[in-house]
Amino acid sequence: MVLTGCSAGTSTAPQSHEVTLVTHDSFVVKPEVLEEFQKSSGITVKQVASGDAGELTNKLVLTKANPIGDVAFGVDSTFASRALSEGVFAEYASPEASKGAQRYKADDSNRLQAVDVGDVCLNIDPAKLGGVEPKSYDDLIDPKFKDKLVVENPATSSPGLAFLLGTIAKYGENGWQDYWTKLRANGVKVVSGWEEAYNQEFSATKGDRPIVVSYASSPSAEGGKTKAVLDTCYRQVEYAGVLSGAKNPEDAKKVLDFLLGEKFQAQVAEQMYVYPSREGVALPESWAKDAPLPSSPQSLPADKVKDNREAWVEQWRKLVQG
Repeated sequence: MVLTGCSAGTSTAPQSHEVTLVTHDSFVVKPEVLEEFQKSSGITVKQVASGDAGELTNKLVLTKANPIGDVAFGVDSTFASRALSEGVFAEYASPEASKGAQRYKADDSNRLQAVDVGDVCLNIDPAKLGGVEPKSYDDLIDPKFKDKLVVENPATSSPGLAFLLGTIAKYGENGWQDYWTKLRANGVKVVSGWEEAYNQEFSATKGDRPIVVSYASSPSAEGGKTKAVLDTCYRQVEYAGVLSGAKNPEDAKKVLDFLLGEKFQAQVAEQMYVYPSREGVALPESWAKDAPLPSSPQSLPADKVKDNREAWVEQWRKLVQG
């Protein structure tokens, strides 16, 4: 998909001012907001969607010697350490980062800037659960919830990995394996990514599973018909950065500034159902009721995730997939 702001009768921005923005599949921006940026900057933004955050990170790592774009959005806190250790991003201290993004920085290298925050939590479809609703991780292994849960594969999916990390934070490095063994015995279904889990398997959309791993803010998109189980949340931050070896790094920096800027940040909640990283941005009124930001989500130190992620995912694969 090519996003352009050129209107009929105006000259097309020169090729040297085209920036390729690589994103995950859930990236959305109001056309008028993008068009205003393109008109004022003279930059044409070409978007390349590249799967879930996990798939996006994998592609960026595999193509780092010949990057597929100039700037990337959608690598999140569960995959950031891999992207940073692989040298995918170049250093750039955006002046807009001081307006709030610095609260969620991945490290001190200025290679990734926080664009939004979205906690990964269980979402439920109360109408299909008949008043019997899970309230915690422990409830999911109760036989009354057998064959009702769908999760994403942590090897390929950002929310899937976040949910796995949440269970590790909850049950400890020596206890999460037993928990997942019990989840498997209770009929958990695993799919590749969020789009499949939420839009195909979740009973509130097209499927028959009334419990899904999604986001704390997802109920705002469903008009309050679904709920997030706030005791099962794991804090997730989505980042953007200029790619190392970008063909147009100077204009890429301006696009990154735009993603952190007030006008883009003001439409993040409405368009992508996540919380903006910028301070002082007004949220939709319904969010106070339908999508409150969890007060005490699970989390793990970034260095612990970096050192253990691959081993944990491999253990999970053997336990759950055989």
